[in-house]
Amino acid sequence: MSEKTATATSRSSMSVKKLAITAVCIVLVYVFTAVVNIKLPIAAAGGLIHLGNVPLFIAAILFGKRTGMIAGGIGMGLFDLLSGWTLWAPFTLVIVGCMGLVVGAVTENKKSFPRYILAMVLACVIKIVGYYIAEGFIYGNWIAPVSSIPGNLVQIGVAAVITLIIIEPLRVAASHTILKK
Repeated sequence: MSEKTATATSRSSMSVKKLAITAVCIVLVYVFTAVVNIKLPIAAAGGLIHLGNVPLFIAAILFGKRTGMIAGGIGMGLFDLLSGWTLWAPFTLVIVGCMGLVVGAVTENKKSFPRYILAMVLACVIKIVGYYIAEGFIYGNWIAPVSSIPGNLVQIGVAAVITLIIIEPLRVAASHTILKK
């Protein structure tokens, strides 16, 4: 086998590996959003608190901004499409995709507790501002979206605490198995 063929084969298998990891992350985000959730009686649309942000944050921290963006946007967007929140799907695709992108970008080159916190605070800001704007457009009311902010804060806060507790052991384990080349 020539060096050129070996390099192409290595790149191809790495692409397959990245694709498989991203696909698993999409499924995890979807499942944690669909299965582990509580519907809220407040807010104009009712609202939902779920744990889908946990695998989103983990995917972005462990595998980078691209995987975080794709897993978050598609995983939660798919939930919206399949669970009666169809109108929200395009907004979710963009908002949650941006959350994954930012978490991955902030933590990609420096894995540290302060970076994780900064990344999740930025994700929280994106979620609150993004869904505030989306709800304002959908309902034509710029006051009602304020009632969604507490639910979004709880959702991101719970996901951040869970992620901060488990991310380092996961990162260490992944560096010994999945992330090895």
